[in-house]
Formats: sequence, structure tokens, C-alpha cells
Amino acid sequence: MGHGKLKKFAENETFRCLLQPDASAVLAKEPGSKELKLNDHPIKGNWGKEMFGNDHPIVLELGCGKGDYTVALARRHPEINYIGVDIKGARLWKGAKEATEAAMPNVAFLRTRIEFIEAFFGPGEVSEIWLTFSDPQLRGSENARLSSPLFLERYRKFLKADGVVHLKTDSRYLYEYTQAVCKVNDLRVLACGTDIYGEGIHVPGWAPPSNTAEGGHGFGDMYPLTLDMVTQVQTFYEKMFLQMGLPITYMVFRVAHEGPYRFPGEAFDHAYWLEAEGPRRSFSHQPAKKG
Repeated sequence: MGHGKLKKFAENETFRCLLQPDASAVLAKEPGSKELKLNDHPIKGNWGKEMFGNDHPIVLELGCGKGDYTVALARRHPEINYIGVDIKGARLWKGAKEATEAAMPNVAFLRTRIEFIEAFFGPGEVSEIWLTFSDPQLRGSENARLSSPLFLERYRKFLKADGVVHLKTDSRYLYEYTQAVCKVNDLRVLACGTDIYGEGIHVPGWAPPSNTAEGGHGFGDMYPLTLDMVTQVQTFYEKMFLQMGLPITYMVFRVAHEGPYRFPGEAFDHAYWLEAEGPRRSFSHQPAKKG
């Protein structure tokens, strides 16, 4: 391990805004069993009190990388608490350091696997989730996609009744997959677009006003999303993809649903969208070269 990473890991320990629980804090074997059980972390249900000192809405960014998007959103909305989640400590260092040096009271970071996310947040504790440029798992397990029914079930356990999930991605495959998941489960899509910097964002049943300046109109009954926030706040990868001329897709939907979530099955044409993805697959999701 390089000296730079070791230095970052050491500095991470000094950031109050960064929670880094050991896996053993949430995973334990049942007595007399070899099976591992996911246990609740003490912060669960207590983020407002223990981390932020207020009861403001909480928004998560899952797979936040270096945390630039989390910090940028928090700067725009000081009345909302933002938490970036990622497993890579060296990446989280950048966002945690920036938030610490800027004395931003509404930013926190959690280092953990997203598969463990329900161990850290209580019922109704979170208002919104952002999935920003997640791995589309083109040839991996469907269950590994962060918008799969498996993950939606996890999110439902801690999202508010009217909570929403935002998906922002360069992957048309992942966008269409998520659309199919919403369709088969009758999940309400509040806004969507396959090229948000070109064709814009479509809002079903609502005509966007001509004035979309900061602090302007929200998407119907959604809070606190505004049109400008979707396009003017950009991740590191998003800026890079835009320079490459790649279209960015976006959708936001509610997870409210009775009963178990269904998988899209034939409602999603895996072969078609996999082939369509090929010519424009960005380097960020390519497998590492061997040798």
C-alpha cells in the first residue's frame, strides 16, 4: 500500500464527519450457527441527534466515490443533511477533508458496503437516495445493481413513505433496466430523461416553467428537487463523460409499493440494451486489463 493511501487513512480517523465502522460491528454469527446476521449499528435512527444535531431531512448518495457530489449538494441546501456512502476510504478522504475544512455541519460520510446499508438507517430516517453513475453490472448479477428489487427492498426499510430514488448515469442499459423495474412494480416515475443536457428532463403531468433558476420551481409534489439541481451539480465522472460527448440519463421515482418487488423479467430486453451499450461503453465500467 502506498504512502499516500496510508496518510489518507490516518487522516480519516481525525474527521468527525466520517463514520468507519468495522464489519464486525454489524456482522455477527448466530449462536450455534455458521450463518452471519446483519445487526443494527448504534447510529441507526440517530443520525440527526448524534451526527448533525438537528432533525433536518437526510439525503444519501450511495457509491459516492470522492464525495464531490455530496458536498456540492450540501453547499446548495444547508437546510438538508447529506450523507455519502462508499467502501473506499481513500476516496472518501477527499470529501471528508473538504467538508471538515469548510466546517460544513450538514455533510457526513459512511464507509461501508452498500449491501449493509439497512444496518445504519432506521424506518423513515431518509428522505431521498441518489445513485450516481453506479456500476451497471452489464454481465454481473442482477441483484448487484443498485436499482434492483433486492436493493429497493433495503431502501424501503428506511425511506420515508414518500421517499424517492434518483438515478443519474451514463449507462443507457442501467437506465432502461430501472425503468423496467418501475414499470412492473407500478412505481411512480416523477421525472426522467435520456439526454438531460440535450433533450432535457420530462416531467409526467407537469409542464416545467421557463424560469428554472436556482431556488426556482420543484418537480410537482417533490421536495426539494429543482430542475437546475439535476444539471448544474455534476460528479467528477459526469463532467468527464460530458467532455467525451456522452449523453447523461436521469430519472427519479418513488419506492412506495405493496408486497415484494418483482424483477422485470421479459419487460427488460437485456440483449438489446447490452448490444446498444457496447459502442458507447465508457472506460469507467470496463474491466481492468490483464498483464
